[in-house]
Amino acid sequence: MPDTDSATADTAGAPVGHERLVSGPGLLLVWLYGVITVGAVSRSAYQISTEFDRAPLPYSLSALAALVYVFITYSLVRGGETARKAARLCCAAELTGVLVVGTWTLLRPEAFPDSTVWSQFGMGYLFIPVILPITGMLWLRVKR
Repeated sequence: MPDTDSATADTAGAPVGHERLVSGPGLLLVWLYGVITVGAVSRSAYQISTEFDRAPLPYSLSALAALVYVFITYSLVRGGETARKAARLCCAAELTGVLVVGTWTLLRPEAFPDSTVWSQFGMGYLFIPVILPITGMLWLRVKR
C-alpha cells in the first residue's frame, strides 16, 4: 500500500519522492530477482513441506534465501531512498550468504545432503545467486 495518495503520483505512477529503481537496466534486475524469488520460494516450500526431516539445514537456508529475494524484489519495485538503502543492505547480506554457504558446501558437502539456492555459489541456478547481488549493489549505487 503506497504511503501517498494517487493525487501525488508522477506520470509513471510512482509516488512523488520515490525514485524509480526499475527503469532501464533496473527493470532487468527486478525481472531476474522476480524469477529467482519464484524459484527459491517454490523450492524451499516444496522441500520443507515434503522432506524437511531429511535435510533441515539446507532447506532452512533455501527458505532464508527466498525471504531475502522477496524483500529485495519488493524494495526495488517500491523505490525511494529508504527502499534503495534496504535493498543494498539485503544485497550485501545475500552476497555474504552465497559466499558463506557456497564455501561451506564445498568444504563440508556431507552437511548438505541436498542443495540450497546458494550451494556451490548458486551453481544449480547458473551462478545467478552470486552475480545478482553484485549487480544489484552496483545498480543501487548508480541510482543514488
